[in-house]
Amino acid sequence: MNQTIKTILLIVGVILVGYGIYTLIAPEASMDLGVVEAEVQDNNDSYITIAMGLVAIVLSRVGGKKN
Repeated sequence: MNQTIKTILLIVGVILVGYGIYTLIAPEASMDLGVVEAEVQDNNDSYITIAMGLVAIVLSRVGGKKN
């Protein structure tokens, strides 16, 4: 695999994992009614984003070796 493609896959993978972790931690919606405070999160997309990032990182590390 071309070195440029490996580098791009590595960068995209790190960005996807970072964004996935950010969306996993950060609340999507929050509400404050004085005494009562509520936060709502839907983490399904976060897990998919992290998985895609990990796949991109693995693909960037493996590949055809030049002899």
